[in-house]
Amino acid sequence: MQNAAMTTTILGTCPHDCPDTCSLLTTVQDGVAIKVQGNPNHPLTDGVLCTKVSRYTERTYHPDRVLHPLKRVGPKGSGQFQQVSWDEALSDIAARLKTIADKTPERILPYSYAGTMGMVQGESIAMRFFNLLGAARLDRTICSSAGAEALTQTFGAKLGMKVQHFNESKLIIIWGSNVITSSVHFWRIAQEAKRQGAKLVCIDPRRTETADKCDVHLALKPGTDAALALALMHELITHDWLDHDYIAQHTLGFEALRERALQWPPERAAQVCGLQVDDIRQLAHDYAHIKPAAIRLNYGVQRSRGGGNAVRAVACLPALTGAWRHRAGGVVLSVSGHALHNGVALQRADLHTHKSAPLINMSTIGDALNTPSLVEAVVVYNSNPVAVAPDSAKVVKGFAREDLFTVVLEHFMTDTADLADYVLPATTQLEHWDIHNSYGHTDVLLNRPAIAPMGEAKPNTQIFRELSQRMGLHNPLLQEDDESLCRLALQHPRNLASASPVTWEKLLQDGFAHWPMADAPFANGGFATASGKCEFFSDRLQAQGQDGLPDYLPNYEPANPQATYPLAMISPPARNFLNSSFVNVKSLRDMEGEPLLEIHPVDAAARGLQDGTMVRVFNDRGSYDCKAQLSTRAQPGMVVGLGVWWRKLGVKGTNVNELTSQKLTDMGRAPVFYDCAVQVEAQTV
Repeated sequence: MQNAAMTTTILGTCPHDCPDTCSLLTTVQDGVAIKVQGNPNHPLTDGVLCTKVSRYTERTYHPDRVLHPLKRVGPKGSGQFQQVSWDEALSDIAARLKTIADKTPERILPYSYAGTMGMVQGESIAMRFFNLLGAARLDRTICSSAGAEALTQTFGAKLGMKVQHFNESKLIIIWGSNVITSSVHFWRIAQEAKRQGAKLVCIDPRRTETADKCDVHLALKPGTDAALALALMHELITHDWLDHDYIAQHTLGFEALRERALQWPPERAAQVCGLQVDDIRQLAHDYAHIKPAAIRLNYGVQRSRGGGNAVRAVACLPALTGAWRHRAGGVVLSVSGHALHNGVALQRADLHTHKSAPLINMSTIGDALNTPSLVEAVVVYNSNPVAVAPDSAKVVKGFAREDLFTVVLEHFMTDTADLADYVLPATTQLEHWDIHNSYGHTDVLLNRPAIAPMGEAKPNTQIFRELSQRMGLHNPLLQEDDESLCRLALQHPRNLASASPVTWEKLLQDGFAHWPMADAPFANGGFATASGKCEFFSDRLQAQGQDGLPDYLPNYEPANPQATYPLAMISPPARNFLNSSFVNVKSLRDMEGEPLLEIHPVDAAARGLQDGTMVRVFNDRGSYDCKAQLSTRAQPGMVVGLGVWWRKLGVKGTNVNELTSQKLTDMGRAPVFYDCAVQVEAQTV
């Protein structure tokens, strides 16, 4: 008689760059993961996953998964690799890196970001390895650093209200976020509030799926968010819709901010933003009178020249009206600053052996890689820079250097892996331990391995442990095991001293725990700034030679009908992808269809374009060929290049980042993906 199949359920966590950070349940039958679903016991996940992650088994068992070490045997970019043993791969990689490290360790560059958001498989052993090696330091700016700097200058850290309390808000402003696509659990909370009478306002240059479902959509021009926020302040001030007591006790620099805001009447902002004056006035009136009012801000706002100022301006609004007094009032961009994890102990920056090693901005990697005296070797993990970094023609040229030694830790042969010397098979989330903080809520979550690693795949941590041994780096801190690292993440002094600390036992039992945090964290001030106040004026910014007050900074490349490149282009992620992740999952790619450029019918008609016309989108940096989709989701004067498709899946081997620039934001040294002017024409054969 055959034995019945053995079925178990393993608690895990979604690893992807999303504010929801869901708790997962993976059903395993005879060692095979057969289903991934949301954990119904985690209040914020509530048993629900997005379409992408609900298909995670399809990704883990994908037929194209890299399961063995691969060595390049043809020209760079040719895709010619052969399978080798781990011993051969690690021995050769160690020898190549050691040759460089013995003379110029600062020319070895790690390149990583949020392919996993885990604290262990992200930057623990890997960071210790590169620190002890004395490698170049990577300035990890590509997603959120402008907004993070703005929050830090205003609140003292990346702080905000608890996301679950939005269900009690009566006015919800969704600013620069297509939450139906990027934060489905927040959308569920917002819908709950709407059923209880809340008014939903969407502020976004594109008429997104979220905008379709909100009561009001303000389609401002890309990069003009600060002008709108200042006009809202103007109305609050001139009508005296202010909480004077909160301002007096818990803010710094109001008089200076008042003078700045009075320069921005709605008429001026309407002209800059492309909005109706009455719509700006109505939003200001609603924000002052519909209480509690909450703002869900997202990172699209900070992807233009003045992005940091824009976030600062929006972040000032709740303190002007005293919205922070209510737990359902305030703002959320990132709340990761409420977490009490011990990232310092995990990463050990103090171990760095070359204090003068350069800090290389990942957003200008194209320029860095084309400077041989700066970078001789690059180790890529948790990222796909050839697809996601701006000005990608330069990125490709840099990675194609025959004298650049490149190692890529990956699940699949991405655009970046195609240009590697070695590709090393990494585990997916179902195959390793990790611990996760969130930037969209205030829980910490544990990920247990549900299945054994596929093929010869190894966790990132193990790859760096073994590589460090081969290179003669015998520091015991490089050999800590993953479970110990997960425990270490909880050893933050403030967590340990808390009345209700997060414990390892709690995470093992439930898979998640709540960081200790007040329901209304700033009801009585207590911001993390040196002053303890919400700082409208920042002495620190002024000391850096910047404006201490938030202001509107025009885009580097504003849309101008008379310009050579008259159309503004933004490039938000396609609904079924997450940055460049999931692009190779066929069921998701089938739903997405093909690379598209949304263009308003007015702009299409002026160029003789029909729906479905193959077009060339171009500027001085490059060109991108795709299919035009006539759509009022794009406003006149703006096109939307949905991303981030792998280059190799594009019509001519490019994607939308062929057009984006390496210019940086006003603060945070971040990229300006949505500050990009282009022209569009019908593709010629």
